[in-house]
Amino acid sequence: MVGPTPPVRPDALVRPHPERFAPSDIGYEPGMQAHRVAVRRGEAGYLDPTTGLFVMTAAYLIERGYCCDRGCRHCPWLS
Repeated sequence: MVGPTPPVRPDALVRPHPERFAPSDIGYEPGMQAHRVAVRRGEAGYLDPTTGLFVMTAAYLIERGYCCDRGCRHCPWLS
């Protein structure tokens, strides 16, 4: 069961959750570029250029309206 959703981080659309994708991580810049493009296009997510995995955008997660508590890279919720 999903608990109460905390407030959205003010920088959620431009910075990933700091504990889940940091500037020092391999593939940070290409991943962030892919995120920006996906957000601009209104897409739910993007294929990570380093891993090939599908990653949901912060914009999609905000639109979805709740935190799933699964550690999403671009989790927009304050926790």
